[in-house]
Amino acid sequence: MGNPRTDNQTFGIPRQGSETGAPGPQNASAGACGSDDTGPSAAGPDDGSAPGAPPTSSDPPSPAPPGHPPEPDWRRSYGEVMRIREFQALWLSHALSMTGNFVLSIAVTALVYQQTSSALASGFTMALTFIPQIIGGPLLSGLADLFPRRRVIIVSEITRAVLVASIGIPGLPLWAVWVLVFASILPLVPFSAARAALMAEIVQGDRYIAGSAIINLTSQAGTLVGLIVGGVVASAIGSHLAVMFNGLTFLLAAAIIAVGIRARPAPHHTEAARPSLWTITRDGTRLVFNDRRLRTLGLFAWLAGFYMIPSGIANPMAAESGGGAAAAGLIMAGPAMGAIVGGLVLTRMVNPDTRMRLIGPLAVFSSVPLLLWVVELPLWLMVALLAVGGAAASYQFVANAAFVLCVPPEGRGLAFGLVAAGLQAVQGIGIGVSSLLTEVVGIQAVVVAAGLLGVVCAVVLTASWLRIAPEVASSVRGSESPAA
Repeated sequence: MGNPRTDNQTFGIPRQGSETGAPGPQNASAGACGSDDTGPSAAGPDDGSAPGAPPTSSDPPSPAPPGHPPEPDWRRSYGEVMRIREFQALWLSHALSMTGNFVLSIAVTALVYQQTSSALASGFTMALTFIPQIIGGPLLSGLADLFPRRRVIIVSEITRAVLVASIGIPGLPLWAVWVLVFASILPLVPFSAARAALMAEIVQGDRYIAGSAIINLTSQAGTLVGLIVGGVVASAIGSHLAVMFNGLTFLLAAAIIAVGIRARPAPHHTEAARPSLWTITRDGTRLVFNDRRLRTLGLFAWLAGFYMIPSGIANPMAAESGGGAAAAGLIMAGPAMGAIVGGLVLTRMVNPDTRMRLIGPLAVFSSVPLLLWVVELPLWLMVALLAVGGAAASYQFVANAAFVLCVPPEGRGLAFGLVAAGLQAVQGIGIGVSSLLTEVVGIQAVVVAAGLLGVVCAVVLTASWLRIAPEVASSVRGSESPAA
């Protein structure tokens, strides 16, 4: 997600390919949100091509008017992004880190269950992997705006590596395992905030949307790989060793960032200009919720608290349909499968202005399939409907990227963390409340109610979004660095 500002205020988007990679004085007040920045970048793309060279393709873009740089072709965004060396490093590091997260989730819950033979203790351990992000989001995300973001990522990953390896030390009491699990997740907050903000310094405009989609799709694949690998590794070498060796994935991710990403100064790169963490947190929160564009995009993200409820009650849903753990897995996988397909279609086959307008209608439709739980459904139809809803929910790929691009560079980390923490909170609350209500009114009533609330809230947001979508689309285009 992105960061705040007040209406009608302009913010700078750093130009890609500059020598420092950070916004200089000449572009610190010009930028994405509401600007007319059309000046050329200081250098060429960070993909090894010559300065000022257009992207290579067999289908060249339309010639630009004299005196203006060529307009980027959105159809080439995926290929252009994947040719940028710094993005390659960021993507590979993210893939390793996310896979490591899920390996950790499986291995550490298996370790706790082996020690206690308690399903409750194992479940509490899993819950501990979510709570730190809710608590740490507003408190730690600002670190990505106070210090160089590359350094924040490296330190976060090394810290995680040490803490995760410590969890696997044999003989630790249960309380110590829980403390280490909690502490090992906290660095994920500044890591995620710094990664999102740093990516906006590497790619902008529609290429940022493509890069964000690639990162999100990788996360979906990392979920599957991590869960499979975690179970296999824990079974083969034991949970203690699996957890300890898992720390190596975070060390490797840190090394990739250290080698593959060039150093950039902190957004507030002088001591005199560096505010306190409290000041950044206070001002960032105010800006996110005072800017109608950022506020609307953030609330669109939080709609996941409604349409993801079936994943939280997947086990009772599967049991009611006569299935077991495998059926529950399919129910939880349905939205992810749909999101992969929907994300590829939306970001590769739909033009930027249209996809921006579609955020609202797709947000509405993402909860519509839940309304069909008014009747009893077979398992296959449940999974299919959840996949359809997941495909519609891929609007999040575009909304999240637009949010980040509509932020001042010096505040992106905090804003991302605030919205991400809110997302974790609404999902946790939604799943908790729905689990409780399922015992009282039944699964069908809970799912239908979630769908109805999701549709109503999305319709309200869409009414506002349709008025500001063209402005946001223009802001995203304005963040493009020519030939970058």
